[in-house]
Amino acid sequence: MNSVIIVAAGSGKRMNTDINKQFIKLNGKEMIARTIEVFINNKNIDEIVVCIREEEKDFFIKNIVDKYNFNNIKIAYGGKERQDSIYNGLKEVSTSCNIVLIHDGARPFVDSQTIDKSIQVAREKKAVVVGVPAKDTIKVVEDGVIKETPKRSKLWLAQTPQVFDYNIIMRAYQEAYKNNYYGTDDSMLVEYIGQSVSMVMGSYENIKITCPEDLDFAKEIINKRA
Repeated sequence: MNSVIIVAAGSGKRMNTDINKQFIKLNGKEMIARTIEVFINNKNIDEIVVCIREEEKDFFIKNIVDKYNFNNIKIAYGGKERQDSIYNGLKEVSTSCNIVLIHDGARPFVDSQTIDKSIQVAREKKAVVVGVPAKDTIKVVEDGVIKETPKRSKLWLAQTPQVFDYNIIMRAYQEAYKNNYYGTDDSMLVEYIGQSVSMVMGSYENIKITCPEDLDFAKEIINKRA
C-alpha cells in the first residue's frame, strides 16, 4: 500500500497574496487541485492525506474536495512548522501502509513517471529523494564572504516527493521529536537516524511555486503540456 501526504498548510507569505497560495488558480484551476489530481490519477497511489490549515477546512472541502469530486481524501491539520504538519499527516496514514510519499502541495507539475520511479526505488532502498543536478555553481557564504565552492557535479537540488518505508519514516520522526531535532526536509530526519537516502532524477519542471515570479513559469508549463 502506497500513501501520499500532500503538504498545503503553509502561509505562503512570499507570494504576497491575501489567500493561501495553494488556492491560487493556474489557468483556471487551483494549484492544490492540480497537485491532488496527479496523485489521484496515479494507479500506484492507494491513499491521499492532505495537510491544511485548520481554519481553511471548510473552504478546502467546498472549493477543492467537493468541487472536483475528490473522493476518499483524508485531512490532517498543519502544525507550527512544516515538520509538525507532516507528522500530523503521518498519524493519519493507514497502518497498512508500506510506502509513504511526502509531497509539497505547491509542486503541481510532478509527473507520474517520477512518482512511479520513486516508489519503485523506495521499495528496494527504503528512502528516496527526487531531485535534479544543480545547473549553477554554488557558493558557501559566511558574513558575505565566500568560504567554499563545492564541486557542482556533486550537488543536487532536492524536490518532492520524498519517499520512505513507512516504519523508517515514522521512526525518524519519533526520534527527531525525542531529541528536539528539526530538519529542513524529511530526508534530513531519516539521515539523522543513520539511514542512507538515494537520489532519483526528477524534472526541472517540478518547480515549487513560491514567489509571484513563479506563476508565469507555471503557466508556461501548463500551456506547454496542453
